[in-house]
Amino acid sequence: MSRPLRMYEVIQLLRSAAAPMTAQAIGEALGVSKRTAYRDIAALQSMRVPIDGEAGIGYIMRPGFDLPPLAFSSVEIEAIVVGLALLQRTGDTGLQRAAQQVAGKINDVMPDKDKSQLTKDTLHVSGWNAIPFSTIEINCLRRAIRDEEKLHLVYIDAEENQTQRNVQPLAILYYIDAIILVAWCELRSDFRHFRIDRLKGFEPAGEYFNGEGDRLRQTWREHHDLP
Repeated sequence: MSRPLRMYEVIQLLRSAAAPMTAQAIGEALGVSKRTAYRDIAALQSMRVPIDGEAGIGYIMRPGFDLPPLAFSSVEIEAIVVGLALLQRTGDTGLQRAAQQVAGKINDVMPDKDKSQLTKDTLHVSGWNAIPFSTIEINCLRRAIRDEEKLHLVYIDAEENQTQRNVQPLAILYYIDAIILVAWCELRSDFRHFRIDRLKGFEPAGEYFNGEGDRLRQTWREHHDLP
């Protein structure tokens, strides 16, 4: 997470907090150290963001601090509602939690006259899916894709054969009946698709393929006639 985005998250946490938050609590919420949280708070205070408090006691946002309002058309709001609701179908609990946070952030900075459109009962999205149960943390797969970090997979194929692969994770495909990891398989020297529910486990391989992800994804799209 970049520092500007993290500082925005600090503001959001303090605006929504019902009681003072310590730097430790802020750091845990954002996945950073307490020292980093202290630095971000000090930087925000230097920019005259009205944060009160001190180390060991906690921090609060003084009332009256508002972010600039967001302006969406009615159709854009409907697109947001449907798009966020469709994440119910993915089976990806990390994305589902993120969708709730996104909706909350949007609601916080929208003009009052538009807020009701986010909660109107006029659009319904089925959350049905046939994705098999999996214990795999998809959050970790998505992080490896972002970081261009190689993974060591233990995989069970359709014939129940167990194999181990070192792969370069490239994308995740969400279908109504399966979630697929797209990767460059170093064993086969080719693109392979791995069903998440057939992954017995995975771990970072301790190596990176920095700068190669975009090129590999482009080649994969061309091989599969994707736009």
